[in-house]
Amino acid sequence: MATNINVSIRYSSFLPVLLEIMKTTHGDVLELGAGVFSTPILHWLCQKEKRNLLTMESDWTWFYFACQYYRTDYHKFIYAKRWNYDENTIKKSWDVVLVDHSPSQRRVTEVRLLANLAKYIILHDSNQSADRTYRYSTIYPLFKYRYDLLKVEPTTTVLSNFVDLKDFNPL
Repeated sequence: MATNINVSIRYSSFLPVLLEIMKTTHGDVLELGAGVFSTPILHWLCQKEKRNLLTMESDWTWFYFACQYYRTDYHKFIYAKRWNYDENTIKKSWDVVLVDHSPSQRRVTEVRLLANLAKYIILHDSNQSADRTYRYSTIYPLFKYRYDLLKVEPTTTVLSNFVDLKDFNPL
C-alpha cells in the first residue's frame, strides 16, 4: 500500500524540547499523533532503553505509515478512529506525552485527561496565533509549571504539575 504523506520541516520544531525531556526521563511515553519526525525518534530512543511507547493515531494513512515500520514489543499502536477509545487506555502515569494529533479540537481533551498523570506534556503548535484552533489557553490553568520554546516556529510548550520548569533550556 502506497502512502501519500505531506511533510514540512516545520513539523520538527518540537524536537529540541522532546530530545531534552527524553534525556531526563526513563518511564513510559505516549505519542498522540504519529509523525515522520516524532515516531522514528521516539521509537529508537524508547527501544534503546526498553521504554514503553504508545502511539495513537486517528488518520489511517499516518497510522499505517508508522506502525508498518515501528511496531515492536516496546512500541504499541492504537488506531483511534475519531478518537473513540477507552479513556482508561491513557489514564495512567506517563513520563512524557507528546500532543500533536488531529483533529485540533481533540488536543485539549487528552491534555485534560493527563494533566495530573503525566510528568511532562509537550504541546506542539502552541503559537499564540494558533490558540483559536487548539484552545491551549483553556488548559494552561490546569498546570503549575510551563515552559515555551519561542525561538522556533511553530512554537512548543511544556507543561507539568510535577517538575518545575524554571531552569529548563533545550537550546
